[in-house]
Amino acid sequence: MERTAISPPTVLAGHRRPPPRATLGLLLASLPMLAYLLLPLLAMILRVNPSAFLANLTSPEVGQAIWLSIVTTACSTALGLGFGTPLAYLLARRRFRGRSLLDTLIELPMVLPPSVAGIALLIAFGRRGMIGAWLNDVGLSIAFTTVAVVFAQTFVAAPFYIKTAIAGFAGVERELEHAAMIDGATSAQVFVWITLPLAWHVLLGGLVMSWARALGEFGATIIFAGNFPGRTQTMPLAIYLGFELDLDIALTLALILLGASFLVLWIVKAILRQRVSAP
Repeated sequence: MERTAISPPTVLAGHRRPPPRATLGLLLASLPMLAYLLLPLLAMILRVNPSAFLANLTSPEVGQAIWLSIVTTACSTALGLGFGTPLAYLLARRRFRGRSLLDTLIELPMVLPPSVAGIALLIAFGRRGMIGAWLNDVGLSIAFTTVAVVFAQTFVAAPFYIKTAIAGFAGVERELEHAAMIDGATSAQVFVWITLPLAWHVLLGGLVMSWARALGEFGATIIFAGNFPGRTQTMPLAIYLGFELDLDIALTLALILLGASFLVLWIVKAILRQRVSAP
């Protein structure tokens, strides 16, 4: 018996279907949460004085905080890329005893309270810490320096890249890699010419998210690195200090971070859309 395909009813040109009642009901039920999430951001944006915003951009305090945040987040993101990529590839492609435990330990900094992360870093790398005491004996001090800021950012942000990279490497078809190896390519050549080009969308998205997390890091940084202008005072720490001393400076930095966060989400969504639409 031959089956005939039933085509969905067509919509006349120039006419739009009214939204179903269920959609309208869900939209109305969602309005309180949408208002709760958006109103604080809108209130902060409207509170910023444009002239004060432009004036604060040229102030030394804001300039130092912005520059320090750019430098430290670039370093922490590079560390996550350089040392996190082999770890992500290992967890994506190898099965070994203790893998689940290792994967859980990598995720732990993502859910750990920032204050706990800061104390852990201080106990490990402080002047009297497990490793910091030995480093101090040879003349190296990490705590309450710019290096400590990078350490804190890397500790809390690198897992975001690693977890994303694991998913990216796991999504690459192994048949393509096997075909390249059959043709004589080495493992390194397969990784550089096959695996990375196929997974780069996901890796880039993970890097952007990791950078954003490092940019907003506060709790671990203030405990492990302190809040010293020009040395360890990143934008979140400058907001904390500005809230007590000068609200206009705090609003200026908060608006910059809000714009950066929005831009990061926009870029990540664009990357994911491009990956989905790619043939």
